[in-house]
Amino acid sequence: MGEGCCPELYLHRLDDYRSPLPPVRSTAMRSDINWPHQYARRLEESDGTPLRDGRWELARRDRFEPGVWTEDFVREWPTGRLGLYCGGGWHGVLPLRRLSAPAAARVKAYRKHAREGTLAPVLLWWVTFLDGWVILDGHDRAVAALAEERVPECVQLSQVPDEGQWRRAAEEVTEAHEHRMRGLAVRPDTQGRPGVDVHDRLTAVRAAFGTCPAEPMPGTTSPPG
Repeated sequence: MGEGCCPELYLHRLDDYRSPLPPVRSTAMRSDINWPHQYARRLEESDGTPLRDGRWELARRDRFEPGVWTEDFVREWPTGRLGLYCGGGWHGVLPLRRLSAPAAARVKAYRKHAREGTLAPVLLWWVTFLDGWVILDGHDRAVAALAEERVPECVQLSQVPDEGQWRRAAEEVTEAHEHRMRGLAVRPDTQGRPGVDVHDRLTAVRAAFGTCPAEPMPGTTSPPG
């Protein structure tokens, strides 16, 4: 990891990553499929997935913050560099295999689906220690959507805390927020208005969602300790 106020995370990926899902056929993409349900079933049947004990969520996601699929989409292979924000985190998309060219045969077929609005969503895994996503399935579909100047529609896999853990974290955040607001009420800013510590609040909100432990998958290296 680089040094300085805004550190950088250097990475190196291997060539033997294989998607846990089978290829999506053109006829299936033109069918009325519940993609989160379909992907969940396939992940349960496959080896080499990030799934482990705990509660997991698969949900559609088609809106992303600006920059996620542009400057924070890692196109270099096999090395790469993630520019972390000064407060920590990255918030980009990391492919786990080499990206195909936009003119590759399979990508061209997917580009037609992208124009038609029938392209199957990309499967992303939200990894907490990266504060970003990795592509589990759909590398060529992502390239196709981007080549057609579209943000890829996605299904996001993420680990969620159990109910007891979530309730404890929510109570801690609520109590800390109330305590902070009581203090701010007697500490106005220079213009006489209550101040707000944005960094502290964002840190508390992130803590409420817990963490997603990461383990090495085929074709990847171990995450930093």
